[in-house]
Amino acid sequence: MPNQPQVVKFGVFEVDLTAGEVRKAGMKQKLAGQPFQVLQALLEHPQEIVTREELRQRLWPGNTFVDYELGLKKAVNRLREVLGDSAESPRFIETIPRRGYRFLGTVEATERPLAVPPTRLKTHWRLAGALALAAIAALLFWLNIGKLRTRIFAKSPSTEIRSLAVLPLENLSKDPSQDYFSDGITDALTTELAQIGSLRVISRTSAMHFKGTRETLPEIGEALKVDAVVEGTVARSENRVRITAQLIAASSDRHLWAKSYERDLKDILTMQDEVARDIAAEIRIKLTPEERTRLSDTHPVDPEAHEAYLRGRYWWHRRGRENESKGLQYFEQAVQLDPSYALAWTGIADSYIVMAHHGGLPPKEAMPGARDAALKALQLDSSLAEAHTSLALVKTAYEWDYAAAENEFTRAIELNPNYATAHHWYAHYLVIKRRFPEALNEIQRAHDLDPYSLVINDFWGTALYYSKDYERALAQFRSMLDLDPSVKPVTYELLARVYEQQGDYARAIEQRRDAFMLSGAAQDAASLANAYAQGGAEAYWRKRVELARRPPTASALDLAILYARQGDRDSALRSLERAYQEQSPWLNFTACEPAFDSLRSDPRFQELLRRLGLPQ
Repeated sequence: MPNQPQVVKFGVFEVDLTAGEVRKAGMKQKLAGQPFQVLQALLEHPQEIVTREELRQRLWPGNTFVDYELGLKKAVNRLREVLGDSAESPRFIETIPRRGYRFLGTVEATERPLAVPPTRLKTHWRLAGALALAAIAALLFWLNIGKLRTRIFAKSPSTEIRSLAVLPLENLSKDPSQDYFSDGITDALTTELAQIGSLRVISRTSAMHFKGTRETLPEIGEALKVDAVVEGTVARSENRVRITAQLIAASSDRHLWAKSYERDLKDILTMQDEVARDIAAEIRIKLTPEERTRLSDTHPVDPEAHEAYLRGRYWWHRRGRENESKGLQYFEQAVQLDPSYALAWTGIADSYIVMAHHGGLPPKEAMPGARDAALKALQLDSSLAEAHTSLALVKTAYEWDYAAAENEFTRAIELNPNYATAHHWYAHYLVIKRRFPEALNEIQRAHDLDPYSLVINDFWGTALYYSKDYERALAQFRSMLDLDPSVKPVTYELLARVYEQQGDYARAIEQRRDAFMLSGAAQDAASLANAYAQGGAEAYWRKRVELARRPPTASALDLAILYARQGDRDSALRSLERAYQEQSPWLNFTACEPAFDSLRSDPRFQELLRRLGLPQ
């Protein structure tokens, strides 16, 4: 840069930016190559953030296939070593988490040469020689002690790590259309680490909440309540893939470990297992023989099949009928390319399950497909917790085989105690069986593992509603409003349902009005308020039924709830029978639905519970 001085000074250091030399109190320091380039970039912009991307372009211009994150980390560490600086208490180089670095010192231009004045050397040569010999002796002694200290403490990180989160790996291609690949690797690495029972691993959904965030690592660690985080990058070149993983202490932002891995795409499952094993070894987590086997027993996967699987999970996680259908198509493509790919069969099972529950497919079409896919996955790999969980939900929600369902849930949690979905869906089962304390424990566990999951937060409030703990249910549903503004319509509906059960129609109408306004149905909100004002609760429920019967008509189960609220017992029981014939996956929650309290003495309702295998 033409306006930059050739020689600058900060503290006891002088830097010749043209010659590439650094001196400390007149003595030349060994700093060259990339560490010096980093220093030069920082000195050109003192007190300003120099981003990691700016440093990458400066140190590795072009599209070089290089693990620049690890290289940059090493360069900064070497620079700090020369400057006597530290990441924890920086005097010169401050780490700006997830963004870059900033030079903190005061930089002054100087015309004085970097060399020590000759007269001073002549005057004090004897003293300087003695000091130099003493310094060399001290340095040799310190190096020997340092080596000994390194041997003793190399595998003993000062931070005890019993919980961690894998933050979204950075997509080095900078092409948003390739995010599915880096997100998929993040998901896979999370799953691998989650199989370690003595380690609490935050689920993918909550880690993804911090993708592109500006929060610092200590802030993220506090939000997720973890001891450490794994950060990294994914770079892809044709059929080669490179992953960089870094382990960082969450509270102090202290770098603990880093390593780069590169493989053929067909060996990516093996690479993911290796990363997980190395992290476990670094934090000194002892693996059980079964965990060690699971993290070693992998086989090559067809690269195109794996590509399709990652695309499938990308869309499946986004939810919504169109996205779930698209995810199913990719999973089916994956098993066509590689019929032995067990994870892809699990993806098919999961797709059918959510489509049956969310209305994307009729239950009688979707749930048998889910069962067959889960069984195929288990035939290929009986250690897949995901497949056991999928089969357990089919047994619960479709086959009503509760003993077999509990066995599958128990096995899934044994295989992967960190699989939040297993705890979440097991809570479904326990609510249906009216084992409320156990259900609330399970949904609490799911929430601990995935605190930002909307579906888990939703069901936590729902479980409290079914247990008739209405005040806590209201508090839980209100907390969802801070999670994601997009769920406000659903959350207002949930809040209204609780207020209706409490008989607080004024507040219920407020919540439904807010929901209607967001969905563009302000006229419906006004008609509901008018009905209550004119005819009380009876007119309110009559209007609710009228609105629900307009196209698109509410489900048979939802209509049954409204008829029961209205006091139309016969219509409620007819709608329940129709839900039974459709094999609605939500039907067996009737055993604990407060709206059906008025039906419990009816022999027809008791007969329905008997056919569902539910307690009277």
